[in-house]
Formats: sequence, C-alpha cells, structure tokens
Amino acid sequence: MNIQNTTFNEVLKLIKTSKQKVYAQVNTTLIELYWDIGNYISTKTIKENWGKSVVKELANYIKLQDPTSKGFGDKNLWLMKQFYETYYQNKKLYTLCREISWSNNRRIFSLKTKEEREFYLSITVKQKYSYRELERQINSSLFERTMLGNKKLSSVVKDLPQDANNIFRDIYTLEFLNLQENHKEKDLQKALIGSLKDFILELGIGFAFLGEEYRLQVGDDDFYIDLLFYHRDLKCLVAFELKVGKFKPSHLGQLEFYLEALDRDVKREDENPSIGVLLCREKNDEVVEYALSRSLSPTVVSEYETKLIPKKILQDKMNELYALYGLSDEEIKIVEGV
Repeated sequence: MNIQNTTFNEVLKLIKTSKQKVYAQVNTTLIELYWDIGNYISTKTIKENWGKSVVKELANYIKLQDPTSKGFGDKNLWLMKQFYETYYQNKKLYTLCREISWSNNRRIFSLKTKEEREFYLSITVKQKYSYRELERQINSSLFERTMLGNKKLSSVVKDLPQDANNIFRDIYTLEFLNLQENHKEKDLQKALIGSLKDFILELGIGFAFLGEEYRLQVGDDDFYIDLLFYHRDLKCLVAFELKVGKFKPSHLGQLEFYLEALDRDVKREDENPSIGVLLCREKNDEVVEYALSRSLSPTVVSEYETKLIPKKILQDKMNELYALYGLSDEEIKIVEGV
C-alpha cells in the first residue's frame, strides 16, 4: 500500500503542476486583456476626450451585450486605464505585472513611487504573496524598513563576496507573536519557533531554518546560537542572537565568536562567510554605528517591534539616518517614498 501511495502521489503531483500552469496562463491572459483595455481607454481619453461618464456607458454596454462577463464595471475599467498609464513606459515592470494577480496589481500600482512599485512587484513575484500577505508587508512599511537596512549595512557586510542589499531590515515587525510587553528572551525565542512560517515570511526571500539553540563545540566547551538559518541566495549561514533589551556594544563579542566558529567548523568550502544578526528590542543608531565601525565580523544590528510600526516612529528613524549618513535629496525621496 505504501508503494502504491508513493506511485499515486507522483500522478497527483502531475495534476497539481498542470493546474498551476493553467492558472498562470489564465492569469497572464487576463492581465494582458486588462492592459489592452486600459491602453484603449487611455488613448480615447487623449484623442476623443473620453471621461468617466463615457467609461460608465461602456461598462453598461458590456454588461448588456455580454452578461456573463464579470469585472468590467466602470470603476474597474478606469483602474485598467490607470494600470496601463502607470507602467506603459516601463516594460520591466509590466513583465512582472503579468505574473501576479489583478488584486495584487491593483494594490501595488496605487503606491506613490516607481521605486516602491518595483520593490513590491519583485518581492511578490518571488515570494508568491497572497493579497493578505502583500497587504501586511505594505502596511508594515517593508519597503522603507529595507531601504533603511541597506543604508545601515556596515562596511564589512558591504565588502562580502555576497550582495546583502535588500536582504536585512532595519526593523523587524513581529506583531504576529502576540508577546507580552515585559517578555524575556526565552519567550521571544519560543514564540518565533512557534510562528516560524510567519517569521520566515517577515525575514524574506531565501531563508531556510536550520535550528534553535544550535550547538557549537569549541575545545571542550559548548555554545548555543539562538537561531540559525541558511540563506540560499547569499549562500551563507545566518546566525540570529536575540536581545530583549537595548543594544550594547558588548553584545557584539558573543556574536563575533559564533561567526568565527561557524566559519571554521560548520561552513562548507563553497559557501560564503557567515553573517550575524543581533535582534534587539531597541537600539541607538549612533551607538551601533560606532560599535560596528571597529568590528571585523559581518554583523547586522536590527530592532524588532511587537506591533505594526506607526509611520511617525519610522519617520523619526529616517531623520536620525539623514543626520548620521548625510543622505542626498534623491536618496531621501527614495527612502520616504515621495
């Protein structure tokens, strides 16, 4: 019976794969249709001064002539026009649009800037976000948190053979853990393991979990890394150390030791140097910058929030970043999404 189950599962896999291909083809065809309709209406608004009243007449005509067609109300037709006008000058973004659902497209092309739209299009395609997952990432300011994370990477991380841009966040939002305000490190670790799927979604593309309390033996002594991951794109081990208090420079020593042990005893020859992430409840960016400037280990220091981050908090952190790093006006526009 077990042999039959194995054989039957192979057939089931073929069916599921075929269904996924059919859905992808249908979705692509639908997005292309919406694009063509958007192009048509956009052209008419320019050449023949079509307005919303004419588009409403068009919607009524479609409904009368083809009652089985759904999704062609006047509001959706006008959105198709906006969809076309948002991307018609950027073939790269249009190509990405064809790979995601219309509901996800509608959410993304409503964003302010080209940089934001490209960021969320790329990550939605790679992560295969549902609408709920995409909405959560936008509401948690993933774009801004990632841009801030990129600017705060230490020179050691930037000089690694692997490109760490867009991988690490300045702040990780862990509202899904439902932690008490006065939680302990063990509480945080246990909650993260219990919500590993959500945590990996928050970490982003490429992270694979290897273990908690990962044991390292150096000489006759045992040491334990809070959480150990492998990143497929970076091709390296990523060690997470959890701190429920404010960042202190002394925290770096332990993590640097773990990274040295991983590179000597665990890392394979074809893998890149390991990276450490110190996940703290709070940090002072100037203290972090001072501490990392003398560190020889590739380390990222990030905060975590137990609730979705209010925009004001994020704006305050951006202002701190401007003061520390002297961003240009163009960089400020990208970070702020202007």
